[in-house]
Amino acid sequence: MFLLTSCSQMTLDPSPTYPVCSKTRGFSWSWSNNNMANQGLTYDGCNFFRQRLVLSTLSGKRVKIRNIRSKDDNPGLRDFEASFIRLMDKITNGTRIEINQTGTVLFYQPGLLYGGTVEHECNPQRSIGYYLEALLMLAPFMKTPLRATLKGVTNDQKDPSVDTLKATAIPLMKKFGLDGEGLELKVVKRGMPPGGGGEVLFSCPVRKTIRPVQLTDPGKIKRIRGTAYSVRVSPQMANRIVDSARSILNKFIPDIYIYTDHMKGANSGKSPGFGLTLVAETTSGTFLSAELVSNPQGQGDPVLPEDLGRNCAKLLLEEVYRGGCVDSTNQSLLLLYMTLGQQDVSKALLGPLSPYTIEFLRHIRDFFQIMFKMETQKQEEDSQKGGDKVLMTCVGAGFTNISKTLK
Repeated sequence: MFLLTSCSQMTLDPSPTYPVCSKTRGFSWSWSNNNMANQGLTYDGCNFFRQRLVLSTLSGKRVKIRNIRSKDDNPGLRDFEASFIRLMDKITNGTRIEINQTGTVLFYQPGLLYGGTVEHECNPQRSIGYYLEALLMLAPFMKTPLRATLKGVTNDQKDPSVDTLKATAIPLMKKFGLDGEGLELKVVKRGMPPGGGGEVLFSCPVRKTIRPVQLTDPGKIKRIRGTAYSVRVSPQMANRIVDSARSILNKFIPDIYIYTDHMKGANSGKSPGFGLTLVAETTSGTFLSAELVSNPQGQGDPVLPEDLGRNCAKLLLEEVYRGGCVDSTNQSLLLLYMTLGQQDVSKALLGPLSPYTIEFLRHIRDFFQIMFKMETQKQEEDSQKGGDKVLMTCVGAGFTNISKTLK
């Protein structure tokens, strides 16, 4: 059995007999005869890996994850998951992490959320959004305000892009009282897959408590904003995307403005690509988003900017039809903040729950013993309010940030 700790916490014995595993590069190995602690919660498989570590860190409960791709040809943690563990280690103090030799068993004992200034090189297998979603959940509860610089892929086809999180998650955080000058998400450099090379700056103030919310009125769409970006291709690509997206959206609403963002030189990353992020804002301050990105260089068929623009516009219309007070990307962030709010009732009207959100609710029940009351609200067939909605109600756990320093 091997005990795996961060390089800052221990020194590596120079003995050459220790194995070097590519999945866990950057950690140091030391020999341990202790069995992994069997306290806390235990899960099987690698699904919902981030959910378990984030909720473990917030609740202070240990978690053990077994059989991580144990039947796969290449078993154990992937490089992007090891990178995520390193990021969790950087923003906490006293976290204990044990990984067995094959990488198929992980034991995680959370430390205190510390925050401060952090720099992290994100693995290019997943975009910065993969890591940023976890930081959005954890940042308000740190000891010192977080200022994180993340480097890697800013826009890909798997995870929410930095543009989407900036346009939807930041306004959502403000509704819970997490506002102020310190809350910022900025794209310094863009990086497209597979090469990456992007850079993002995220800063967030800390709060002792967050307030409950009543988000039951989604409102009606009043404007659509967007960003068409292109790097290492012709600047005309972004203009073609804008024209094709507007050809569909202009039929529904006149107030549309899509910015074009063409970064050059060192700010354009290492790989060519283009994409579109659209955000619909309602009269009640709800933001619904959709996005599409071109295929990475050398993977799949080339995508025409006209097709990408039209398809992204249709995805936005589908998100508007699903409706709710947050889009499907931010359902889990909303539910977590509702769970951690004061011991008062919070309500939120959501569109159909995504599979990721459903599993997140199960994990909230495991880690915080909080269960939501769910009421389905059927829509009339001739109604213009879109698809069926779910009214989520809970009483907050009264979570208090014990780490926050009092001034």
